[in-house]
Amino acid sequence: MTTLPLAGLTVVAVEQAVAAPFATSRLADAGARVIKIERPEGDFARGYDDVAKGQASYFVWLNRGKESVTVDLASPGGKARLAELLEGADVLVQNLKPGALARLGFGFERLEQDYPRLITCSISGYGEGGPMAERKAYDLLIQAESGLCSVTGGPESAARVGISIVDIATGATAYSAILEALIRRGVTGKGANITVSMFDVMADWLTVPLLNHEGGKSPRRLGLAHPSISPYSVYTCADGKQVLISVQSDREWRKLARIFLNDEALGTDPRFATNVARVRNRPETDALVAAAFARRTGDQAVEGLIAADVAFASVNDMEGLTHHPHLRRITVDTPNGPVSYPAPAPVFVGEPRAYGAVPGLNPTEETA
Repeated sequence: MTTLPLAGLTVVAVEQAVAAPFATSRLADAGARVIKIERPEGDFARGYDDVAKGQASYFVWLNRGKESVTVDLASPGGKARLAELLEGADVLVQNLKPGALARLGFGFERLEQDYPRLITCSISGYGEGGPMAERKAYDLLIQAESGLCSVTGGPESAARVGISIVDIATGATAYSAILEALIRRGVTGKGANITVSMFDVMADWLTVPLLNHEGGKSPRRLGLAHPSISPYSVYTCADGKQVLISVQSDREWRKLARIFLNDEALGTDPRFATNVARVRNRPETDALVAAAFARRTGDQAVEGLIAADVAFASVNDMEGLTHHPHLRRITVDTPNGPVSYPAPAPVFVGEPRAYGAVPGLNPTEETA
């Protein structure tokens, strides 16, 4: 039996919602023992919806493989319990409001002094300092504040990204930072104090549109089209099927022109020969490509795109994903029975993984 890479490590997670649970679910997948500390009323993500056999989809997705311990951290007994858990912990992940951990008596100075090998990762909306550090923050709020919504949607209005992209990105960033700290601790024996801000994560991810704006080419919302590559958009076939194609190079454009557009001269036409020219003449580029799709059924278009060796995708919905032939799934146990959902992306070849159960909410521990 293969030993998981983080087997033997203990993670204490004072967490709720999505970002921190995303990070700790990946630590649990890798073999760490994750002790999730919940308020007496439980992680509020337990109540987000009831679609997973009467349980919240977010909670079932992000809390597999963890142990739930219900503790009132405001009570003396709860604080003693946290101190006891930290004695045996390698990692502490928390997404309380900035300063809350210190007010409970577990400021970073104490943690560093009492638990020098402990890796602490604190997740917040705007970080531990700065003019907005005290402000509450949730996924869509950061999508708006960072400017992500301004580059999402169609020309008519800004839009929310359809998943909790800020939370997921923040959780993934925290996970990678924790792994870095664990590697360093293996060499030096020294713990770490990591802070991850949702705003910082999203600002980092928005570097390309920001640099375009600062370079005088502020990005426009184009719906299912790429702002700086053409043709990279969705087109409709004769039978109504929608196909999105991506032409990444001028060489690909010449091949598309010869095989799919049936006009080799378009490959070297100065209006379209380079990506910069095709973007400048986007309406004309799109019209040429759209006409080629309109002459074909969906199956004929796919056949032609494969012949032209052009990257493409069907424009699916969740029904399409449910039945997608490429979808890998896992099944996890939950208090209400097994639930199946998409598998984590990393595949360790020859090392199949089993995923732990989703915990129920345990009775409150003694906190007097």
